[in-house]
Formats: sequence, C-alpha cells, structure tokens
Amino acid sequence: MTASIVSPVSPRVTAELRLGPLRVTPPVVLAPMAGVTNAAFRRLCREQGAGLYVCEMITSRGVVEQDSKTLSMLVFDPAEDVRSVQLYGVDAGHVAGAVRILCAEHGVDHVDLNFGCPVPKVTRRGGGAALPWKRRLLADIVSAAVRAAQPYGVPVTIKTRLGIDDAHLTYLDAGRIAEDSGCAAISLHGRTAAQHYAGSADWDAVARLVDHVTIPVLGNGDLWEAADALRMLERTGCAGVVVGRGCLGRPWLFRDLAAAFAGLPAPPLPTLGEVAATVRRHGELLAGLLGEQRGLRDLRKHMAWYLKGFVVGQETRAALGLVEDLAGLDLLLRRLDPDQPFPAGELGVPRGRQGSPRSVALPAGWLDDTDGRGCDLAGAELGISGG
Repeated sequence: MTASIVSPVSPRVTAELRLGPLRVTPPVVLAPMAGVTNAAFRRLCREQGAGLYVCEMITSRGVVEQDSKTLSMLVFDPAEDVRSVQLYGVDAGHVAGAVRILCAEHGVDHVDLNFGCPVPKVTRRGGGAALPWKRRLLADIVSAAVRAAQPYGVPVTIKTRLGIDDAHLTYLDAGRIAEDSGCAAISLHGRTAAQHYAGSADWDAVARLVDHVTIPVLGNGDLWEAADALRMLERTGCAGVVVGRGCLGRPWLFRDLAAAFAGLPAPPLPTLGEVAATVRRHGELLAGLLGEQRGLRDLRKHMAWYLKGFVVGQETRAALGLVEDLAGLDLLLRRLDPDQPFPAGELGVPRGRQGSPRSVALPAGWLDDTDGRGCDLAGAELGISGG
C-alpha cells in the first residue's frame, strides 16, 4: 500500500518532551496497561519508535513490603535505557518509601503516580480516580513522592482523570497541586471515572488544563492513529500524548507516531504477513521473559487485537487463541495470507475495553469534604497491583 503524506507539523507541536533531566523524543508515552505492558511488550513498542514506555502499575505498599507479586512485575528489558514505573498509593509514607526503593534499588528513572484508575475495587476504597477529590491528601502524597525522588534526580509525574463524574471534577485542582508539589508534568485522560472508557474524551478539558498550569500537560484519550496525536497537540497545546488502547495489537503505532512528529511520510499499513511477523516477535519476547509455556499463554489475549478486521478463518483464529509454543505458533502463522492488505475499516476505530458509563463506587461519605487526612484507606492497596 502506498504511503500517505502527513500534514506539515504545526509550530504548536513540539518534537521533544522534557521531564526533568529526561528528553522524550518524540513526546509520546506508552500508558501502563494491566497484563499488557510487561517488559516484552514495551520492548516490542520501543523497537518501533522512541518515546517513554511505562511499566505496569504497581502498588507502593507492595514495593515497601517486598511483595513477590509486585516485585515480579518490576522487570526491565536489558535494552530499556530509561526505566519508567507507574506507582499506585493512598498513603504518603508508603508512597515515599516506595519511591526511594525504586530509585535506589531498581535504578528507576521516572515515577508516575496513578490517580486515574476507575476500577470499582479501587475507587470504592478511595483510591485511583476517587482520591483527587481529597485535595489535601493528594497534596501530601504527591509532595512526599517528589521529596523522596529529589536526591536521585528522578522526575515525578501524575496521571489523573477529569474527576469522579461531571458534578465532581478534580483535574484543575490536581494540576495546581502537581505544579505546587514540584511534579515534572501531569497527564490527563479526558474522561471522568463515571465514563470509564465509554463515550468520547474531552480534549477541550486538556486545553483548559494547559492554560491552568505551567508544567507540561500530556493528553490521553481517543488516540487511535498518529494523526489523532497531532490533532490533539494542535488543538490543546499539550506537550505530549499518552497512548493506551490505540496500540493494542498495533505496536507499529509508535513507528507511525515517530514519523508524524518528524513530519515524515506515513509508513505503509502492514500486510497480514507483516502483522504475523510482529506476532512472532512478540511471542519470542514473551517466551524470553516468562518462559515459552507461560509466554505463549500470555500472547493469546493479544491475538484478537492483532487479527481484528483481517480475513483469517474461524478455525485458524480459534487455534491461534489456544497457541501453546513457538513451533505451534509458526505453523499457524504460515496459514495466513501474507499479502492480505491491512483492513482500512479498522483505522480510527476504538480498540480494547469500552463498556458504558456507570456510577462510581466510593467509600461512605467520601464526597462530604475535600480534605482526606485521617481517612482510613488501609484496604485500598490490597491485591490490585497492575489494576
């Protein structure tokens, strides 16, 4: 397929993002996604284009208590020259302790604090997207993290949503708190927790946050193609983008983003044969990370994303979803028509989880005040690493 030419990059679009001492070129960040952004997937994406690739979310309490499940997720590829971790926490002491451990013992170069998770098991305990409602608690946590990271020269950023719902927005206050606390940047997913992943992301809110703070703002939400990222930067003035669901089954999106930010022609869409080669590379990386049996089981969930829209055949599609080893994967991939063009109808189409709007589960009386100090959030970090 012939490559198309991207529009000239607007003067409003920067080709580099500065996070403290880190230079992120192009200004593209891979969002941490539970069960997806392990070291193998991050390397696969890095091989497509430069940027910043964030480890799956882990809990601060898990780090401090040396929980085996948490530490098993804290694995980096040898080629990962910038180690970026997203940390979840509800207690300033635990968060500060975890940041110190990550910097001193694991060589982490960037810490992102998650205040955007909309999952009910998180918000009903006051964590994730519920926590920014408690402004003083948010300020305590973020300030503690920044202070803990300062001796190591490690930048701290935060990620949040618009708020709990349309009646309880928090993102402007969160931006002010992030700036006052010394954060290097703030990422905004342009949806409320009540929206979950449904509806459309509010890019105008990203623009309002850009006007509200002086630190860099990264926009997140509805970035399905490289052109979407350019449109977001031009429309909002944000300093960079965070890409999540748009790269599921499409790690070459980072190649497209690198070309777009450089003002280069858009690379041709991959044929089914090229997609099969990417699947094989993904399987190889997972086998190296987890062992062949576990790695190929992990690859199964990616198959539907990789093959979305292609004519594959029900039997082959089902067999790829049950693949057990690299030899079996090779046999199945050889069944595919290597010359089949990429299904253009899939361009710009939402990928991954979507769902529908829902009421946000919150602790009793959570909305009564915006302080948060003294709240009993002891159960908010149990069993949610990667969530």
